[in-house]
Amino acid sequence: MQTDRKPMLERRKESPEQSVWWNKLSLAQKFSASSLGKFGYELSFVRNDDGHSLAVLQCSGGLAVISEDGDIDTSPIISIR
Repeated sequence: MQTDRKPMLERRKESPEQSVWWNKLSLAQKFSASSLGKFGYELSFVRNDDGHSLAVLQCSGGLAVISEDGDIDTSPIISIR
């Protein structure tokens, strides 16, 4: 019996590596963002505050942030407008 399989569709318009935001990440943030990407997180933007960058990723309404050192916080206290 044969089943019809639909091809997976890529929802992103461009790969994360080509994103303008991707170029603003530290090496540690890139590694952490890549690991979160396996769970469906996508890089939304990078916030710079007092000389420190904070990468913000979203997935199905959930948020995660990555510090400059690559530390991941999946329960951040952050508001998105």
